[in-house]
Amino acid sequence: MTDWIVGVVGALIVVAVMRDVFHTLFHPIGHGSIAPNVMKFVWWLLRVFHPDRRIASMTGPLGIALVVLTWGAMAVLGWAMLYFSLMPEGFAFSSELSPAERNPVFDSLYVSLVTIGTLGFGDIVPTLPWLRLIVPLESLFGFMLLTAAVSWVLQIYPTLHRRRVVALELSTLREARRTQPGLDIDAVPTSVLTGLATAIVEVRNDFNQDGATYYFRDLEADASLAVSIQYATQLADEAAQSERPQMRLAGALLAAAVDSLAGILDAEFLQLGGDTAAVIRAYAADHRHPS
Repeated sequence: MTDWIVGVVGALIVVAVMRDVFHTLFHPIGHGSIAPNVMKFVWWLLRVFHPDRRIASMTGPLGIALVVLTWGAMAVLGWAMLYFSLMPEGFAFSSELSPAERNPVFDSLYVSLVTIGTLGFGDIVPTLPWLRLIVPLESLFGFMLLTAAVSWVLQIYPTLHRRRVVALELSTLREARRTQPGLDIDAVPTSVLTGLATAIVEVRNDFNQDGATYYFRDLEADASLAVSIQYATQLADEAAQSERPQMRLAGALLAAAVDSLAGILDAEFLQLGGDTAAVIRAYAADHRHPS
């Protein structure tokens, strides 16, 4: 009876890991439960370091690594529990292994690790027909997890590049206008504001599709969207006061884009329930940048 319970719990763990991997990496707007909590834990843990320390900006990479390790460890544990419920009757042992020295817990973990790593030493092999189908599935999962982890990293960094480009565009425009204090909002081409609105909408979509990118923190303030997005709201407010209809429309588009971005930040990460200005201030504070 106890072995049966262990096997069922192991199967549930395997299913939970597979679901989390699917919703995190493959579902277009899916959200897992394991990955976000691991990322939040690393985010909280590294807050003990001074914000100017380089390690304080390593939350994202360390979080991604820990998420993959957590998935792997849980998968190994789940399959090991399945094997334990059938150990040793469901397996055949090579002649070099002494039956008197066998430990079911160790053997179960060993088989699970060897299988998920697709090593296939062959010293312990399944004999039950249905178990001979289950074991290769773990190998396939291990290969899929490695491939998915590499693909995840490759898709994250273009997303971060887009976000940093938007931040730098905003900070560059802010600095350019600061050096020319006599230029009002009408001196800014409307195409600049509409281009910024489009870029911010893309960033908003990136946060929706891959929430892990929120936990990548930029040390450089000018390259941090958490800092530069505040200037977008200022541009939108200035444009709303313009006498030119085209400028007011461009400002409205920019304001709508910022509001949409603030909405996803609040719903997915900050849970403030406040207005756009409050969410943007909280976003900067959460990334440890002054408002």
